[in-house]
Amino acid sequence: MTTKSLFSKSLIGLAAVFALLAYFVFQANASDDLRIVTDKGAVPITVEIADTDEERRTGLMFREEMAADHGMLFVFDETRMVSMWMENTLIPLDMLFIGEDGTIRTIGRNAKPLSRDIISSKEPVRYVLELNGGAVARLGIAVGDKVEHKAITGEAG
Repeated sequence: MTTKSLFSKSLIGLAAVFALLAYFVFQANASDDLRIVTDKGAVPITVEIADTDEERRTGLMFREEMAADHGMLFVFDETRMVSMWMENTLIPLDMLFIGEDGTIRTIGRNAKPLSRDIISSKEPVRYVLELNGGAVARLGIAVGDKVEHKAITGEAG
């Protein structure tokens, strides 16, 4: 085997290793599945997780659309009163305010894009799930329904 051939095979092997590494990094940061258990049955939602201060501050701002079965789950470090607003958010949103046990405590419906109006949890919560505006009505989601996700149950992913 020539040196050039050996070098080419080494580069191909190295490229394969990097491709595999990139795949696993992407999978680690990919969206997660969440379920909302309603009277009508379980509703699967693919969520992005916002669990750092920066991610929670940015949320869904500046996005022009979101798939109908997608959302963003805000995970707070403690159970507390939560206030949200729609500044720089371009799409209407429904907000589910969720207790530590995964129970939906309050719901904000069809929050107006770009509004500075405060949408309050009205009681201490640990999580907020943002969905497209109108999703709550379309999916039959109600206060008292349960949200299941590994961030809520504490199970490892």
